[in-house]
Amino acid sequence: MPSLDFELERRNFLLYYDSNQQLFEGAKNACISSITSLLRQSNIGEVTKIEGRIKDKNECIKKFHRKYQSKLEAEEQPYRIQDYISDLIGIRIICLYEDQIAKTSEVLKQHFRIIDVTDKISALEGTEDSFGYKGLHMDLALSDDLAVQERFQAFAEVPYEIQIRSLIQDAWSVLDHKIKYKKSIPNDLRRRINILSALFELADREFKEIRNATAELLERETVAPIDNATVEAASSSDKLINAFNFLRVAGHFFRDFEFQDYKVDGFVQDILKLNHCFERGDLHQSLMENLKTVREYRAEFLAADPEHNFSPYTAIRHCLYLHDPISFQRIISRSARERFELWLKAEEGLG
Repeated sequence: MPSLDFELERRNFLLYYDSNQQLFEGAKNACISSITSLLRQSNIGEVTKIEGRIKDKNECIKKFHRKYQSKLEAEEQPYRIQDYISDLIGIRIICLYEDQIAKTSEVLKQHFRIIDVTDKISALEGTEDSFGYKGLHMDLALSDDLAVQERFQAFAEVPYEIQIRSLIQDAWSVLDHKIKYKKSIPNDLRRRINILSALFELADREFKEIRNATAELLERETVAPIDNATVEAASSSDKLINAFNFLRVAGHFFRDFEFQDYKVDGFVQDILKLNHCFERGDLHQSLMENLKTVREYRAEFLAADPEHNFSPYTAIRHCLYLHDPISFQRIISRSARERFELWLKAEEGLG
């Protein structure tokens, strides 16, 4: 039964906490598993981390003492400490970008029972002289649909605090917690910390803008079909080979292959190291003129050695070598080059 005896309720809470450790651990893992599955099925984009923790029992008691005890006792309202610890089980979701926070929140609202929401982003943006970490905090519990499932039934009444932050907000929160004496900090230090906080906020926005600009460039370079006229009409700033126009040209010739961004980035840099003036039109020409020959070589290569790989990247390397053997002598390995040259000579002899 609830009471107004703090020492009694403290002992009761410690007993409750110690006897339910296994339940808390299971609830934490079940919540992480459920959120991971839900976000993977959504279209919010990449989430870098979902992690959880069980709040230390002494920290729980300190929080209750600091936030609730005086008010409850002044109002002579009996209490149990566990009823006021909404963040006993905490889950943190780290998104790549700030605009994923609201999307993540909407996914959670659709699948959990929301108890309370604290928007630290809006709270801080509404002040001029405060600093601190931003993020969205949601107190929630399992929805009725989840609670009736066998694997979740034991955790039906367990509350969770979910913190949703961007990667930059999470980095700032780590630093923010290292700043001491924030309530009485001198004005000159306060100003420097606010400037630093603003730089983190600017970084968050710039990462998002770079992502958006990259997506727009990628769509512009890949959505429309390519032909000779398109290549010739490219502006001078678009002519030098880059990851975006490479994808457009290569995607035209290898329609069934998915070029991964990090591999494309490195591959384009390999090309530019060997020929820093290489243009999008040069790539198009090299594939137009040489891909048929390289595909014939590939067929014989794989027929003779099925265990080996001959990916579109390998095909493009061979096309580049045929296009400009001097500049691109090192685009393929020495042994591969020698084998290709022998095959070419044999084909000439047959011709």
